[in-house]
Amino acid sequence: PPSSSATSIHIRVMGDGWWVVGDGWWPERYAPLPAVASLVSVADQYPTPNTHHLTPMHTDGPWFKDAAGRTLLLRGINLAGSSKVPAHPRTSTPRQFAHGHRAVSFVGRPFPLEQASEHFDRISSWGFNLLRLLVPWEAVEHAGPGQYDDDYLAYLEQLVGRAGDYGLQVFIDPHQDTWSRLCGGSGAPGWTLEALGFAIEQLPPSGAALVHPIGEGPAFKRWPTNYTRLASATMFSLFFGGDDFAPNTRIGDQSAQQFLQGHFVAAYTEVARCLRGRPNLVGFDTLNEPSPGYIGWADLTATDGRYYLRDGPAPAPLQGMALGEGIPQQVELWTMGLFGPKQQGKVWVNRGQARAWQAHRGCVWRANGVWDVGPDGQPQLLRPWHFSQVSGRAVNFGQDYLRPFINRYAASLGAVAPQKIFFVETMPGFEPPRWGPGDAQPIANAQHWYDMFTLMSRVYLPFFNVNIATGKPVFGAANVQRMFEQQQAALLAASAGPLGGVPTILGEFGTPFNMPLRLNLRLGWFGLQEFALDAYYRAIEANLLSAVLWNYTPNNSFCFGDRWNGEDLSLYSADRPALSAAPAAGGRALSAAVRPYARALAGTPTMMQFDRHTGRFTLSFCHDPAVSEPSEIFVPRLHYPHGCTVTVSDGSYELDIKLQLLAYRHSPERASHTITIARGSEMDSD
Repeated sequence: PPSSSATSIHIRVMGDGWWVVGDGWWPERYAPLPAVASLVSVADQYPTPNTHHLTPMHTDGPWFKDAAGRTLLLRGINLAGSSKVPAHPRTSTPRQFAHGHRAVSFVGRPFPLEQASEHFDRISSWGFNLLRLLVPWEAVEHAGPGQYDDDYLAYLEQLVGRAGDYGLQVFIDPHQDTWSRLCGGSGAPGWTLEALGFAIEQLPPSGAALVHPIGEGPAFKRWPTNYTRLASATMFSLFFGGDDFAPNTRIGDQSAQQFLQGHFVAAYTEVARCLRGRPNLVGFDTLNEPSPGYIGWADLTATDGRYYLRDGPAPAPLQGMALGEGIPQQVELWTMGLFGPKQQGKVWVNRGQARAWQAHRGCVWRANGVWDVGPDGQPQLLRPWHFSQVSGRAVNFGQDYLRPFINRYAASLGAVAPQKIFFVETMPGFEPPRWGPGDAQPIANAQHWYDMFTLMSRVYLPFFNVNIATGKPVFGAANVQRMFEQQQAALLAASAGPLGGVPTILGEFGTPFNMPLRLNLRLGWFGLQEFALDAYYRAIEANLLSAVLWNYTPNNSFCFGDRWNGEDLSLYSADRPALSAAPAAGGRALSAAVRPYARALAGTPTMMQFDRHTGRFTLSFCHDPAVSEPSEIFVPRLHYPHGCTVTVSDGSYELDIKLQLLAYRHSPERASHTITIARGSEMDSD
């Protein structure tokens, strides 16, 4: 039996030659129908859940460490892509939401509690020890200001607790994309837009937001363009800087900034209060990819291109404000080419003169003197410097607006859940704020890194890429790999510099599985994704980084991907359980993502490498005399199906095949130590 409490197992033979096995506690699994004599060996593939690795985590200079003082290299996964949308009503896209966005429920995102054992067991067996758990603001406070969803909070508390049963640490991600589902992304409740005067159903026709699905094809790829459209840019500008940039805009007796930030912080303080008793809760992300909106935009008549993607119709900020007031505009038309965006001419937008604002409400920027309608009926810019200067001083979004917000957020959450780590983010490509002794502690740098060429083109070429910073092509596999390593090293430099020497963890990285033709999804061949993920992980290993893969979506499917805006980056797909044997069932590109690594080191790592083709893993570290616990290395059966050969420079080791864990005790006589793991042969296994 797979657990001490089980007295039997049941086997349900499927008509297509696969069987499902379970015992009530033991999650059901799909696997090829084996010989009856082999059934007893199946239980060995599913170790009983344990909390062996569940130890308090803290920061120490540039490293994460456990209670024993061991250095931790974290391998995490984001859970989940589909958590951006409600579980009820069942819709993965916000087309029919305009009048029902308050009556939704996220209970069951990422999955119902009865499925928790299955997914957490799989995630743990693949070697992940950390979850970045998506908790959109909308999930907590969708019904209205101050109205928290108690059912969701209770579900969340149980979900985090069950993750701990499988040795999974958790940090909460207040996830957003382009502010809200209601303006084409995810995150904030719809009432935030309504409170500022937006008419949600009018956002798409006015050009204030690109909401999916409207049409087919490239529209799904264009969702990031919402960051510079009127709805999202306005909300972020008010959230971070409404006191400076929109002093005339008030909600009741509060400024827009105090209203929005106050409710956001209060909602996640409630989340912190709910989860504070869970020992596997290690901290809180501050806000996923916080956008400056218009803050810092020097020329409101230009599309600029500093911030985000230009693809399709691209109104400049002033044009977007005019469109929101129902004034048609001829805007630039862009397409994404091999080396980045390219202008293709111009196109008229909002010929129907739809207004983005509610009746008797108007543009907040017009009300704050940024622009007005000229004698010719066209927008006239009154304050060109409005978002780039305050009292004659140039603004710095990170320092002047993001940093105070993070401090406010951390102070409130830390008061109810002390000693948690705050994972600080910026938009990709933005410098983090300068951190000093008076700022929130402890923090970690959790910026995101993506191979943007592959992410946007959905094509991976090991020997060719484009440097997103310069727009120049990069030729040769070695040069592409070097570029990845250098880009990630820049994040380490930010942690050491502006943030004052804190740990670094890639909060997101990953690769699309819906590459052209999509034949790989049908045939189960993910060779390109394996090449891509292997290259990304090799860069992570070269920089000795912790990292959180994007993502694990439990209801990922061939047709709908991650169930949000056409994305498909999940390491797992529900369409694949019968295509491979447990515990790999449902996995995609696992040979690259499931790999050996140093979980906990009795010292400081100096080198870590893995060759997935040969199975050779090499680790070097310098020990800390104050640490008495052994170092631990994850050794996945996936890469060592017939066992492994371990070579150590000194000391001794023990290998637990069931836990996929190697415990190494170094010799105190040597300062540095090396461990090498190689694949065993089938003969060795026999």
